[in-house]
Amino acid sequence: MQFFRLTLSLATKALVMAAKKIKQKKIFVLDTSVILYNHNSIYSFDDNDVAIPITVLEELDNFKKGNDTKNFEAREFIREMDRLSGNFNLTEWLPMGGKLGNFKVVMNGKGKYLDAVRILGEDKGDHRIINSALALVDEHPDCKVILVTKDINLRLKAKSLNLHSEDFETGKIKDVDSLYTGNSVFYGVNVSLIDQIYTEGHCKAADIFGDEPIFNHYYILKNGKHSVLTWYNPESGLIERVEKTSAYGIRPRNAEQIFALHALMNPNIKLVTLQGVAGTGKTLLALSGALEQKREFRQVYLARPIVPLSNKDIGYLPGDIKSKLNPYMEPLWDNLKMIQNQWDEADKEYKKITEMVDSEKLMITPLAYIRGRSLSNIYFIVDEAQNLTPHEVKTIITRAGENTKIVFTGDIFQIDTPYLDTQSNGLSYLIDKIKNNRLYAHITLEKGERSELANLANELL
Repeated sequence: MQFFRLTLSLATKALVMAAKKIKQKKIFVLDTSVILYNHNSIYSFDDNDVAIPITVLEELDNFKKGNDTKNFEAREFIREMDRLSGNFNLTEWLPMGGKLGNFKVVMNGKGKYLDAVRILGEDKGDHRIINSALALVDEHPDCKVILVTKDINLRLKAKSLNLHSEDFETGKIKDVDSLYTGNSVFYGVNVSLIDQIYTEGHCKAADIFGDEPIFNHYYILKNGKHSVLTWYNPESGLIERVEKTSAYGIRPRNAEQIFALHALMNPNIKLVTLQGVAGTGKTLLALSGALEQKREFRQVYLARPIVPLSNKDIGYLPGDIKSKLNPYMEPLWDNLKMIQNQWDEADKEYKKITEMVDSEKLMITPLAYIRGRSLSNIYFIVDEAQNLTPHEVKTIITRAGENTKIVFTGDIFQIDTPYLDTQSNGLSYLIDKIKNNRLYAHITLEKGERSELANLANELL
């Protein structure tokens, strides 16, 4: 009996300690990269407190001018800080309102036993931010201090100094491997249903699926050697046949490309995402679909994020804005030339593309200047969308006016932008959040069609 009481007492103490650990107050220290990713990040930590190192405000001051999204994020955060502080000093903990915690600006300091500037051998912004967090650890021994940054190297430095550090998780999808693909193969379908779809063009969804399928989802229905390409039409509630069609001379070469072109040509689908590795035909299909429907839209816009190479930003390149953009937009021109070169220069189809470019019926526009615009009657293609943040994707879509269609293409495994990864980029976020909507369709293209050599590189290198 005494042993039982002792065991129960120990178990009770363990539960109390566990409860205390669960309720332990946390202080999250935000790095500049988090704020440039999302200016509302300060509100993402429930009832815990948020600290902003003074060095972060200094760095934001360098980003407040410009037209890029990061400049917008910096300006909006500064305004939000000003609004929250009111007439109070930011050196004291101030409430953020509602069920949220408090926030304040912390001055440069250092830990009682650790000094990042001295240990890491350089007085730079990242090291001063680490020192601010280390100082909070000493000031608040009852709290768990966590440095939040999208800079992987900064996280590693913090952890090497025994400081908890995490990525900013808000907006990240949990599992890239299970990301929605937009199409699937369904085996064992009754042959009579496959024949019915060929003869009548459709069948009831309930005849094949127990539950209602995902809106605008594409299926390959198979039974042995019998198969048919289909999609679920949310307007009719039927499984309908998808026929192979071409667009401005470009013919799809596999089932996924057939599905993609169907979505691109469907007037009821206003938002399309195409995801796949290099050479799967994402940009080519999007552009050919736009040209095929040129009479349905006032203009065709082509855009891609400007990711500077070798630290040479667009402002350092010579010439006017068109000359500055050309190096970044060459892949789009390559696809356009591939479509155009199907014909001789004397053919009307060849001349029509040249006329569209000259009259700006088809034009390339930088994403940096899209904020504040209303895009009506536009077919808008955004290439390399994996280099956009979720907020940038939202900004683009909210510009859509009447009779506008937006197409995002990209490869979530080829990201060139710092602080983004396969889970946090705008394309992954969009695919994960907006699936099963009547206005949206997605296709993951898996088979490379550029050349045998390109396929070899994708598979083995």
